[in-house]
Amino acid sequence: MALTAETESRLYRSLRVASGAAAHLVALGFPAAVAVLARPGSSESVWPVPIPLPSAPQFSFLMTEALLIFSPETSLLRSFSRKVRVRAHWALQLLALLCALLGLGIITYNKHLNGKGHFVTWHGLTGLLAVLYAGGQCAGGVLLLYPKLMKNWTLAKLKLYHATSGLVGYLLGCASLMLGMCSLWFTTTVTGASWYLAMLCPVITSLVIMNQVSNAYLYRKRSQH
Repeated sequence: MALTAETESRLYRSLRVASGAAAHLVALGFPAAVAVLARPGSSESVWPVPIPLPSAPQFSFLMTEALLIFSPETSLLRSFSRKVRVRAHWALQLLALLCALLGLGIITYNKHLNGKGHFVTWHGLTGLLAVLYAGGQCAGGVLLLYPKLMKNWTLAKLKLYHATSGLVGYLLGCASLMLGMCSLWFTTTVTGASWYLAMLCPVITSLVIMNQVSNAYLYRKRSQH
């Protein structure tokens, strides 16, 4: 029997709520797992901060939560005003950028101590690009706070470009994480089904964020034409 439009709408909303909840769990669980794996004393630890620790929360927790703040179904701040959510988004994004820069500095220092080359792997190159992109994205977000700086651009267009470019940056960060999970250290430390489960984490959050941005901007803009 065919589903009614109301039933389909409820089912779709339920799926969005469930997927959003899964994204929150993954965003918190993945960096926690990496923190345990890279605890002080492990092969990937440099005193006083484990190497992967500043980078994983950046894209798995801070950036995911910064974007999920605007989810109409699963935002942890959905009862607050949009102004509050925007400020929280800014705070999380800036903190994510600081963590990324800290992680980049620690990794560079560690490679210098061990006489290893810098940015010679796909993981290293995409990680560097993701950090630079995040910095540019944060700088571009200033235009949303002061839209009068762009006199020939409407606020709606600035929001659209900021959201879509932010999605690209988020996917770039997730790609860097997945490449990092293909490293010798990670594949040696995490094996079997656990490795596939870890690889699934950024895939889940990417799909949720892509759906959120598409529904909020791309599909809505298309329906207006």
